[in-house]
Amino acid sequence: MRLRRALPVLALTLAAALAGCATVPTTTTQSPDSAAIIPELAPDQQVSIRWESYNLASAGIFGDTTRNLVAEFEKQHPNIHVDAVPPQGGSNEIAQSVQRQVVAGSPPDVGQLTFADLRYAASDLGAQPLDKLVGRDEVQKLLTGGPHPYAPRAAVLGDVDGTTYGIPYVFSTPMLFLNADLFRKAGLDPENPPKTWDEVATAAAAIAKVPGTTGGAYLSCLDAASGGDWCLTGIARSAGGRLLSEDGKSLTWTDPNTVAAFDGMQKITQAGPNAQPNISGSDAQDAFLRGNLGMLLTSAALQNAILKSSDGKWQAAAAPMPGFGTAPSVPTNSGSALFILTTDPAKQRAAWELIKFLTSAQSETTITSNIGYVPLRASLIDDPAYLKNFADTHPDFVRPNVAQLDRLEPWVSYPGPNYQQIRTTLAKATDEIVFRGADPATTLSAAQASAQSLMPKS
Repeated sequence: MRLRRALPVLALTLAAALAGCATVPTTTTQSPDSAAIIPELAPDQQVSIRWESYNLASAGIFGDTTRNLVAEFEKQHPNIHVDAVPPQGGSNEIAQSVQRQVVAGSPPDVGQLTFADLRYAASDLGAQPLDKLVGRDEVQKLLTGGPHPYAPRAAVLGDVDGTTYGIPYVFSTPMLFLNADLFRKAGLDPENPPKTWDEVATAAAAIAKVPGTTGGAYLSCLDAASGGDWCLTGIARSAGGRLLSEDGKSLTWTDPNTVAAFDGMQKITQAGPNAQPNISGSDAQDAFLRGNLGMLLTSAALQNAILKSSDGKWQAAAAPMPGFGTAPSVPTNSGSALFILTTDPAKQRAAWELIKFLTSAQSETTITSNIGYVPLRASLIDDPAYLKNFADTHPDFVRPNVAQLDRLEPWVSYPGPNYQQIRTTLAKATDEIVFRGADPATTLSAAQASAQSLMPKS
């Protein structure tokens, strides 16, 4: 078992900043621009576009599913060729990869960027405002039209101040995956999984005593090296706290409720030896897939890998993200949206056709059933033509994930060009608190004082 990796300092250095943005995207009240600006492609007009997707940086079902979707798109659109490539530098350097190409003058035509990159993509990376590019009516038709519209809280996740810059593509809510066999060996009932973080701490301490286990529980939110801070937002919100003020101008890490959330995470680690082991997120995931870890809070996108790894070896189960006390938990989304980065009108139209295909009901069915991401068109799980059979076959995995969309809140996207440094500062503080026993209030106060200087001044 190796110790957690040192947290990398990720810095984006382009000069412009997007100041004063609200935390939660809002819808516009202005008159919609219903006329498409970019022209339709002629039937015989050949166009090539480059799509940079971080799913292609992963081996197995993530990459294979993505390549198969591209092949199907090209079959349906023989005049459009898609060069699908992973980020330069790997899956942990998504925005940095696009930034380097923007500086070089050759960004990808379509980018799959995380929601943490949303504001920076709109302000500095050249993401095109889709409402103006294809018309507000066309965007809303994609998101809210037809028999299977996006879940309302998912539909606005690619918006900045009422303008849609990205179309939500693949993400999931945080799920607490369980090893039912280890629960029973520890004298626990897997049919009654923990509903609060205090219950997680108690169960983790008991499971850690089972011989041969790596540990009782692990929260992937705590490992910034793998971009895991997406659900840290939800843990803070579940305690009534925030990581960013509602007006988007101030960090709120010292809010008493936010501090209480970090204290709760520390208590899991301190519940007993290896209740929450001090290992990397990737090592925790590997241990869970091998059947050696009792609980893993992570993206539901891992569900198919878990089902495959556990088949015939150990019994896997799943539950919604726990909360604090009697208050319901507030899940946040992982994942990404699709952004058009090219300024060439023909490539923009081809890119929009690709985005429509990748976010269609059929593509979502393929993505959910092959990989495990939550279907953003939530009603697909009740349609026999799409995901009903899959959802009925795995009821403990699919339906609780979809149900969390009803109370979903966005992954925090810090404003300005220093947003990655802000995330890294909080990640270091999180590591000190949860795994090294540092005082939550004092540590978060020092981290906030340092990171606030990285926020836009206006």
